[in-house]
Amino acid sequence: MTDKSQYDALFSGVIGQDYDTLNLICPLATEMSRLVGVAVGEYSAQAVDPLSVVELGGGTGITTLALLTATDKCTILSIDNEPVMQEQAKQHLHKWAAEGRLVFSGEDALTALKNIAADSVDIVASAYTLHNFLNSYRQQVIQEIFRILKPGGQFINGDRYGLDDVSQHTRTIQHEVSGYFKVLTELGKLDVLEHWIVHLFNDESENHVMRESPALEQLQDSGFANITLTHRLEVNALVTATKPRL
Repeated sequence: MTDKSQYDALFSGVIGQDYDTLNLICPLATEMSRLVGVAVGEYSAQAVDPLSVVELGGGTGITTLALLTATDKCTILSIDNEPVMQEQAKQHLHKWAAEGRLVFSGEDALTALKNIAADSVDIVASAYTLHNFLNSYRQQVIQEIFRILKPGGQFINGDRYGLDDVSQHTRTIQHEVSGYFKVLTELGKLDVLEHWIVHLFNDESENHVMRESPALEQLQDSGFANITLTHRLEVNALVTATKPRL
């Protein structure tokens, strides 16, 4: 499903207020979740057998639903160690869990990945998760992603990939923050505004920020090939990387 209006209607119906609020505050985030789903659908179109997908940071289920609706060929292990958000995802997506297409893990990303066998997963997908990790932890996660992927498997990530030009990046963040203030003050949601600003300081800290060129080099150093960054939308972008075939 690629039509944006149909996508919004479906997600508003399934995810409800969680999706509507995020789409209002940060529409580029919901667009990245959609694009991750599109990329998974494109990969699955070339597959004959059912696909094994691991999702990092399932949250309330917005990206998970994008994956589930992208193809009926996949089963998904959704990993998130934030129990309140994951409980919402379980409620939203109980239909797919009951069908056996969706399983949840409450472990942190690195622990969960280490418990998965090498060369056993077709796709590792994520949206807005890796940028939250400390740089050292992110490096270990990427190495584990590479380990568990089958040869020819793909890592698909829609996330905050900071601009290499720091001045341009700063201007882009200033524009983003202005949007938060405009939307949330009009809605009278100052508590939500505070949450987003505090979180943004964390995202932009030196030990968290995921700058484009170093991030792509990190994937290459971990063994990935065919690394592409597309759909650049301000500080957001879609990155895909493939584990080479033997």
